[in-house]
Amino acid sequence: MTLDGMTQLNSTAAATTTPDRRAGPRRHLRHRHLVRHLLEMLLAMVAGMLVLGPARAALGTAFGLAPASPGVGALLMATDMSVGMAVWMWYRGHSVAALGEMVLAMYAPVLLLLVPWAAGLLDADALSTGAHLLMVPAMIAVALRRRHEYTGHPIARPAPRHPLPRVLAHRWPAGLALLMTADNWTSPAPLAAYTLLVLPIGYLVIGSFRRQWGVPGNLRLQLAGLAGWSALALLAVSVGGSAGQWLVAVGWLAHAGWDLYHHRTRQVVPRGYAECCAVIDAVLGITIMLALVTG
Repeated sequence: MTLDGMTQLNSTAAATTTPDRRAGPRRHLRHRHLVRHLLEMLLAMVAGMLVLGPARAALGTAFGLAPASPGVGALLMATDMSVGMAVWMWYRGHSVAALGEMVLAMYAPVLLLLVPWAAGLLDADALSTGAHLLMVPAMIAVALRRRHEYTGHPIARPAPRHPLPRVLAHRWPAGLALLMTADNWTSPAPLAAYTLLVLPIGYLVIGSFRRQWGVPGNLRLQLAGLAGWSALALLAVSVGGSAGQWLVAVGWLAHAGWDLYHHRTRQVVPRGYAECCAVIDAVLGITIMLALVTG
Protein backbone atom coordinates (compact mmCIF):
# COMPACT_ATOMS: atom_id res chain seq x y z
CA MET A 1 0.00 0.00 0.00
CA THR A 2 1.31 3.42 -0.90
CA LEU A 3 1.98 6.18 1.61
CA ASP A 4 -0.96 8.22 0.27
CA GLY A 5 -3.28 5.23 0.67
CA MET A 6 -2.20 4.70 4.28
CA THR A 7 -2.70 8.38 5.06
CA GLN A 8 -6.20 8.32 3.58
CA LEU A 9 -7.04 5.15 5.50
CA ASN A 10 -5.87 6.66 8.79
CA SER A 11 -7.84 9.85 8.15
CA THR A 12 -10.99 7.83 7.44
CA ALA A 13 -10.50 5.77 10.61
CA ALA A 14 -10.00 8.92 12.68
CA ALA A 15 -13.10 10.50 11.21
CA THR A 16 -15.20 7.46 12.10
CA THR A 17 -13.82 6.95 15.63
CA THR A 18 -13.74 10.55 16.81
CA PRO A 19 -17.55 10.94 16.99
CA ASP A 20 -17.75 7.71 19.01
CA ARG A 21 -15.25 9.04 21.55
CA ARG A 22 -17.20 12.28 21.88
CA ALA A 23 -20.63 10.66 21.98
CA GLY A 24 -20.35 9.72 25.65
CA PRO A 25 -19.56 13.21 27.01
CA ARG A 26 -22.14 14.80 24.72
CA ARG A 27 -24.81 12.35 25.83
CA HIS A 28 -23.97 12.98 29.50
CA LEU A 29 -24.16 16.73 28.90
CA ARG A 30 -27.56 16.41 27.22
CA HIS A 31 -28.85 14.39 30.17
CA ARG A 32 -27.63 17.06 32.57
CA HIS A 33 -29.43 19.75 30.56
CA LEU A 34 -32.65 17.70 30.63
CA VAL A 35 -32.47 17.17 34.39
CA ARG A 36 -31.68 20.84 34.93
CA HIS A 37 -34.71 21.93 32.89
CA LEU A 38 -36.99 19.57 34.82
CA LEU A 39 -35.68 20.77 38.18
CA GLU A 40 -36.15 24.40 37.15
CA MET A 41 -39.75 23.72 36.18
CA LEU A 42 -40.42 21.84 39.41
CA LEU A 43 -39.16 24.81 41.41
CA ALA A 44 -41.27 27.17 39.30
CA MET A 45 -44.32 24.98 39.99
CA VAL A 46 -43.66 25.10 43.72
CA ALA A 47 -43.23 28.87 43.55
CA GLY A 48 -46.54 29.23 41.72
CA MET A 49 -48.30 27.12 44.31
CA LEU A 50 -46.75 29.02 47.22
CA VAL A 51 -47.57 32.44 45.76
CA LEU A 52 -50.93 31.95 44.08
CA GLY A 53 -52.45 29.47 46.53
CA PRO A 54 -52.37 31.73 49.61
CA ALA A 55 -53.32 34.77 47.51
CA ARG A 56 -56.34 32.95 46.14
CA ALA A 57 -57.33 31.77 49.62
CA ALA A 58 -57.03 35.31 50.99
CA LEU A 59 -59.25 36.67 48.22
CA GLY A 60 -61.82 33.97 48.86
CA THR A 61 -61.89 34.83 52.55
CA ALA A 62 -62.19 38.55 51.81
CA PHE A 63 -65.19 37.98 49.52
CA GLY A 64 -66.79 35.46 51.86
CA LEU A 65 -66.54 32.54 49.45
CA ALA A 66 -66.93 29.00 50.74
CA PRO A 67 -63.86 26.75 50.62
CA ALA A 68 -63.53 24.83 47.37
CA SER A 69 -64.35 21.14 47.26
CA PRO A 70 -61.38 18.74 47.05
CA GLY A 71 -61.97 18.23 43.33
CA VAL A 72 -62.09 21.93 42.53
CA GLY A 73 -59.19 22.53 44.90
CA ALA A 74 -57.06 20.01 43.03
CA LEU A 75 -57.81 21.76 39.73
CA LEU A 76 -56.96 25.15 41.27
CA MET A 77 -53.73 23.71 42.61
CA ALA A 78 -52.84 22.47 39.13
CA THR A 79 -53.61 25.94 37.80
CA ASP A 80 -51.31 27.61 40.35
CA MET A 81 -48.47 25.26 39.45
CA SER A 82 -49.10 25.61 35.72
CA VAL A 83 -48.93 29.41 35.90
CA GLY A 84 -45.61 29.36 37.75
CA MET A 85 -44.14 26.81 35.34
CA ALA A 86 -45.48 28.58 32.24
CA VAL A 87 -43.96 31.89 33.31
CA TRP A 88 -40.57 30.27 33.78
CA MET A 89 -40.75 28.38 30.48
CA TRP A 90 -41.65 31.62 28.70
CA TYR A 91 -38.68 33.32 30.33
CA ARG A 92 -36.40 30.46 29.24
CA GLY A 93 -37.58 30.81 25.65
CA HIS A 94 -39.43 27.52 25.20
CA SER A 95 -41.85 27.12 22.32
CA VAL A 96 -45.58 27.65 22.75
CA ALA A 97 -46.22 24.01 21.85
CA ALA A 98 -43.85 22.78 24.58
CA LEU A 99 -45.45 25.14 27.06
CA GLY A 100 -48.96 23.89 26.21
CA GLU A 101 -47.93 20.25 26.48
CA MET A 102 -46.33 20.79 29.87
CA VAL A 103 -49.42 22.60 31.18
CA LEU A 104 -51.51 19.67 29.97
CA ALA A 105 -49.20 17.36 31.92
CA MET A 106 -50.18 19.28 35.07
CA TYR A 107 -53.91 18.86 34.53
CA ALA A 108 -53.91 15.27 33.19
CA PRO A 109 -53.15 13.56 36.56
CA VAL A 110 -55.84 15.60 38.32
CA LEU A 111 -58.44 14.84 35.65
CA LEU A 112 -57.46 11.17 35.77
CA LEU A 113 -57.87 10.91 39.55
CA LEU A 114 -61.10 12.92 39.68
CA VAL A 115 -62.99 9.88 38.38
CA PRO A 116 -62.12 7.52 41.27
CA TRP A 117 -62.47 10.41 43.73
CA ALA A 118 -66.00 11.17 42.49
CA ALA A 119 -66.80 7.45 42.77
CA GLY A 120 -65.71 7.46 46.41
CA LEU A 121 -62.65 5.30 45.84
CA LEU A 122 -60.20 8.05 46.85
CA ASP A 123 -60.35 10.58 49.66
CA ALA A 124 -59.21 14.20 49.42
CA ASP A 125 -55.66 13.47 50.67
CA ALA A 126 -55.19 10.62 48.20
CA LEU A 127 -56.44 12.85 45.38
CA SER A 128 -53.97 15.63 46.20
CA THR A 129 -51.01 13.33 46.90
CA GLY A 130 -51.63 11.17 43.85
CA ALA A 131 -51.92 14.20 41.58
CA HIS A 132 -48.60 15.56 42.83
CA LEU A 133 -46.85 12.22 42.38
CA LEU A 134 -48.22 11.62 38.88
CA MET A 135 -47.23 15.09 37.69
CA VAL A 136 -43.54 14.17 37.81
CA PRO A 137 -43.66 11.21 35.37
CA ALA A 138 -46.06 13.21 33.18
CA MET A 139 -43.52 16.04 33.00
CA ILE A 140 -40.72 13.60 32.20
CA ALA A 141 -42.77 12.00 29.41
CA VAL A 142 -43.47 15.39 27.83
CA ALA A 143 -39.82 16.41 28.14
CA LEU A 144 -38.64 13.18 26.50
CA ARG A 145 -41.09 13.74 23.66
CA ARG A 146 -39.34 17.05 22.93
CA ARG A 147 -35.89 16.03 24.12
CA HIS A 148 -34.24 18.08 21.37
CA GLU A 149 -35.66 21.22 23.00
CA TYR A 150 -35.18 20.29 26.66
CA THR A 151 -31.64 18.98 26.21
CA GLY A 152 -30.60 22.22 24.55
CA HIS A 153 -30.33 25.72 25.89
CA PRO A 154 -33.27 27.86 24.79
CA ILE A 155 -32.22 31.48 24.71
CA ALA A 156 -33.61 33.34 27.70
CA ARG A 157 -35.33 36.68 27.36
CA PRO A 158 -33.13 39.79 27.43
CA ALA A 159 -32.32 40.95 30.92
CA PRO A 160 -35.01 43.36 32.14
CA ARG A 161 -33.93 46.97 32.45
CA HIS A 162 -35.81 47.71 35.66
CA PRO A 163 -33.73 46.71 38.71
CA LEU A 164 -36.49 44.83 40.55
CA PRO A 165 -37.29 42.31 37.76
CA ARG A 166 -33.57 41.91 37.17
CA VAL A 167 -32.97 41.06 40.81
CA LEU A 168 -35.90 38.63 40.84
CA ALA A 169 -34.60 36.90 37.72
CA HIS A 170 -31.09 36.47 39.08
CA ARG A 171 -31.99 35.75 42.72
CA TRP A 172 -34.93 33.43 42.21
CA PRO A 173 -33.46 30.72 44.51
CA ALA A 174 -33.47 33.20 47.40
CA GLY A 175 -36.99 34.34 46.51
CA LEU A 176 -38.21 30.74 46.39
CA ALA A 177 -36.64 30.08 49.79
CA LEU A 178 -38.39 33.10 51.28
CA LEU A 179 -41.71 31.85 49.93
CA MET A 180 -41.10 28.37 51.33
CA THR A 181 -40.35 29.73 54.80
CA ALA A 182 -43.02 32.46 54.96
CA ASP A 183 -45.05 30.51 57.53
CA ASN A 184 -42.05 30.29 59.85
CA TRP A 185 -42.19 34.05 60.45
CA THR A 186 -45.85 34.03 61.43
CA SER A 187 -45.69 30.76 63.40
CA PRO A 188 -42.10 30.28 64.60
CA ALA A 189 -41.46 26.92 66.21
CA PRO A 190 -38.44 24.95 67.47
CA LEU A 191 -37.07 22.04 65.48
CA ALA A 192 -35.83 18.68 66.69
CA ALA A 193 -32.08 18.18 67.00
CA TYR A 194 -32.04 15.41 64.39
CA THR A 195 -33.00 17.94 61.69
CA LEU A 196 -29.39 19.16 61.81
CA LEU A 197 -28.35 15.88 60.15
CA VAL A 198 -30.36 16.77 57.04
CA LEU A 199 -27.93 19.59 56.28
CA PRO A 200 -24.64 17.70 55.77
CA ILE A 201 -26.35 14.59 54.37
CA GLY A 202 -27.92 16.70 51.64
CA TYR A 203 -24.50 17.92 50.56
CA LEU A 204 -23.10 14.38 50.53
CA VAL A 205 -25.96 13.07 48.40
CA ILE A 206 -25.80 15.93 45.89
CA GLY A 207 -22.02 15.81 45.77
CA SER A 208 -22.12 12.09 45.02
CA PHE A 209 -24.69 12.60 42.27
CA ARG A 210 -22.58 15.36 40.73
CA ARG A 211 -19.35 13.32 41.08
CA GLN A 212 -17.59 15.99 43.09
CA TRP A 213 -15.31 13.74 45.11
CA GLY A 214 -12.60 13.75 42.47
CA VAL A 215 -11.77 17.32 43.52
CA PRO A 216 -9.10 17.17 46.26
CA GLY A 217 -10.48 17.99 49.69
CA ASN A 218 -14.17 18.03 48.77
CA LEU A 219 -15.13 14.72 50.36
CA ARG A 220 -12.93 15.32 53.40
CA LEU A 221 -14.60 18.67 54.02
CA GLN A 222 -18.12 17.22 53.73
CA LEU A 223 -17.32 14.35 56.08
CA ALA A 224 -15.94 16.87 58.56
CA GLY A 225 -19.19 18.81 58.25
CA LEU A 226 -21.20 15.64 58.87
CA ALA A 227 -19.15 14.91 61.98
CA GLY A 228 -19.49 18.48 63.23
CA TRP A 229 -23.28 18.77 62.85
CA SER A 230 -23.77 15.24 64.19
CA ALA A 231 -21.80 16.18 67.29
CA LEU A 232 -23.85 19.36 67.68
CA ALA A 233 -27.09 17.37 67.36
CA LEU A 234 -25.95 14.91 70.03
CA LEU A 235 -24.95 17.76 72.30
CA ALA A 236 -28.36 19.40 71.84
CA VAL A 237 -30.10 16.14 72.76
CA SER A 238 -27.85 15.67 75.78
CA VAL A 239 -28.40 19.20 77.07
CA GLY A 240 -32.13 19.22 76.31
CA GLY A 241 -34.60 21.97 77.12
CA SER A 242 -34.25 25.51 75.84
CA ALA A 243 -30.45 25.30 75.88
CA GLY A 244 -30.60 22.39 73.45
CA GLN A 245 -32.96 24.36 71.22
CA TRP A 246 -30.54 27.29 71.19
CA LEU A 247 -27.85 24.88 69.99
CA VAL A 248 -30.16 23.70 67.19
CA ALA A 249 -30.76 27.32 66.16
CA VAL A 250 -27.02 27.97 66.12
CA GLY A 251 -26.52 24.86 63.99
CA TRP A 252 -28.98 26.09 61.35
CA LEU A 253 -27.40 29.55 61.27
CA ALA A 254 -23.93 28.03 61.00
CA HIS A 255 -25.04 25.99 58.03
CA ALA A 256 -26.20 29.19 56.32
CA GLY A 257 -22.56 30.27 56.45
CA TRP A 258 -21.56 26.86 55.09
CA ASP A 259 -23.95 27.41 52.17
CA LEU A 260 -22.54 30.85 51.44
CA TYR A 261 -19.01 29.43 51.35
CA HIS A 262 -20.04 26.80 48.80
CA HIS A 263 -21.99 29.38 46.84
CA ARG A 264 -18.88 31.51 46.58
CA THR A 265 -16.49 28.65 45.75
CA ARG A 266 -18.94 26.89 43.36
CA GLN A 267 -18.07 23.52 44.87
CA VAL A 268 -20.05 20.32 45.59
CA VAL A 269 -23.59 21.71 45.06
CA PRO A 270 -25.08 23.99 42.38
CA ARG A 271 -24.98 27.68 43.24
CA GLY A 272 -28.75 27.93 43.08
CA TYR A 273 -29.10 25.18 45.67
CA ALA A 274 -26.53 26.81 47.94
CA GLU A 275 -28.30 30.18 47.67
CA CYS A 276 -31.73 28.69 48.39
CA CYS A 277 -30.38 26.59 51.24
CA ALA A 278 -28.59 29.56 52.81
CA VAL A 279 -31.80 31.57 53.02
CA ILE A 280 -33.81 28.63 54.38
CA ASP A 281 -31.18 27.84 57.00
CA ALA A 282 -30.92 31.46 58.11
CA VAL A 283 -34.70 31.85 58.37
CA LEU A 284 -35.08 28.63 60.34
CA GLY A 285 -32.25 29.56 62.70
CA ILE A 286 -33.67 33.03 63.34
CA THR A 287 -37.28 31.85 63.75
CA ILE A 288 -36.21 29.13 66.20
CA MET A 289 -34.62 31.87 68.28
CA LEU A 290 -37.78 33.95 67.99
CA ALA A 291 -39.83 30.99 69.20
CA LEU A 292 -37.54 30.57 72.20
CA VAL A 293 -37.62 34.27 73.07
CA THR A 294 -41.37 34.76 72.63
CA GLY A 295 -42.44 31.35 73.92
